[in-house]
Amino acid sequence: MTTQHAPAIQVRGLEKSYGDLSVLRGVDFDVARGSIFALLGSNGAGKTTVVRILSTLLKADAGTAAVDGFDVAAQPAKVREVISLTGQFAAVDEVLSGRENLVLVARLRHQKNPGAIADELLARFSLTEAGGRRVATYSGGMRRRLDIAMSLIGNPSVIFLDEPTTGLDPEARVEVWDTVRDLAGRGTTVLLTTQYLEEAEQLADRIAILHKGRIIVNDTLAELKRLLPPAEVEYVEKQPSLEDVFFAIVGSDA
Repeated sequence: MTTQHAPAIQVRGLEKSYGDLSVLRGVDFDVARGSIFALLGSNGAGKTTVVRILSTLLKADAGTAAVDGFDVAAQPAKVREVISLTGQFAAVDEVLSGRENLVLVARLRHQKNPGAIADELLARFSLTEAGGRRVATYSGGMRRRLDIAMSLIGNPSVIFLDEPTTGLDPEARVEVWDTVRDLAGRGTTVLLTTQYLEEAEQLADRIAILHKGRIIVNDTLAELKRLLPPAEVEYVEKQPSLEDVFFAIVGSDA
């Protein structure tokens, strides 16, 4: 494991093709420890491919990537010990209760006192009252919070959230956003992929825009907004939104 000053994630020259389709064309970025890093892009931009490579589910054609100091190609088992991955749809068992889902995962990960772990996570994610209910009765936001809670069993230092609010209503999306902020506040490094501009704007310490297989910008929201001049509306200065920046950078073919 690397020192606390080294990036939690380091990616250099990542390339991936599927037949004649080049999905990643030399992707480079770092993610600071304890930060929320948003990988922003349209459908098909390559966001999920990056996550699958970083989580050892897919091999890159070229380039290198390290998570918590471990090379994803040379040390995949070590990488899997320090990460967790939450996909686009909640991977929970609807027949079981929320607490039973958590206990099951804790046992599968050979954790001591799985019941205590489940109870602590239910409390942390405001699910204690619903813990005894079947997950089939949960709202979309509750299922997603449970899914993220399950992914934290074993205390991973890095968590990948691949479009975590896909299909959620606005209220549930805000619930998930609060959960993600809490993760980073507790020191977990979060790499978030999203196509929702507002999500990146609300959550990320740093935003990288992935377009046609390449990172075309990578900066803080404040710095990205400086790429466009403020608009004046009746002599009142209007700051550009992330949406303005995104479409100015990628053009109308996003």
